[in-house]
Amino acid sequence: MQFLKKLFSPITATLSYIQNHFKAMLFVLILFLIFAPSSEEDLVPTNLVQINLIGPVLDVTETLQQIDKANDNTNVKGVLININSPGGAVSPSVELAYAIKRLKLNKPVVVYASGTIASGSYYASIWADEIMANPGSMVGSIGVIMQGTDMSELMSKIGIKTQSVQAGKYKNVGTGYRAWESYEINELNKVIQGTYDMFTRDVADARGLEYKKRDLYANAHIFTAAQAKKVGLIDSVGVMHDAKKRVEKLSGVIKPKWNKEDKFDKFMKKLSATTAVTLHTYFPSIVLR
Repeated sequence: MQFLKKLFSPITATLSYIQNHFKAMLFVLILFLIFAPSSEEDLVPTNLVQINLIGPVLDVTETLQQIDKANDNTNVKGVLININSPGGAVSPSVELAYAIKRLKLNKPVVVYASGTIASGSYYASIWADEIMANPGSMVGSIGVIMQGTDMSELMSKIGIKTQSVQAGKYKNVGTGYRAWESYEINELNKVIQGTYDMFTRDVADARGLEYKKRDLYANAHIFTAAQAKKVGLIDSVGVMHDAKKRVEKLSGVIKPKWNKEDKFDKFMKKLSATTAVTLHTYFPSIVLR
């Protein structure tokens, strides 16, 4: 009996280990199935990267990280930035514009407008090597706006009054509980016009356009892709296939290997975009639109 126990002890020990660590082994197996390459092609390092900018330009932290990561990766030889955005806040639009400008120094960058590329999202694109737009896309709307609400009549009807203590004549500029005074409108116009001058100056410099003729391509005009090409806002009209082929040609890669976006990351991006829009609704600011 003792002999049989010793004889089968390796088998019983193995079965006991599996029984005691079944959950851990199952977890490891699931991780392997998720992250293991599905084919030999997946073992080939990515040499071309597509980065998506979808929705309002508000929180661009992740997009900036993707751009910097592509810039630092020596295996990456070219970048396609796919944009479908109506615009957004000033600062993040400028951050993206200059991140793409840095990226362009090291590898070719093509921006593809798959839907709308307007205002802040167009600002973000100006320093790319080329901008291509889908034939059905909307381009332009180079302008700046700040909106507010005069809720004084509503507040009067429901019996709500506001009160505040402030230092500085312009501290209540943009408030929503009363109509704006003329001096407040002038103060806001100063900021809006200054931002518009910066926007149009950068567009003119990046796209090789005449700043003095900015009313032709800026002034919040909205263009079709074909019209935008005529005024110099984009370089060509095409579809996603054409945009990718253009990146492949500019990068000079012989065997293009594009990155694939993780499904979980895609879900989290949509969730982040929805959260950002909600926050922006309750905390409005100056936007490029």
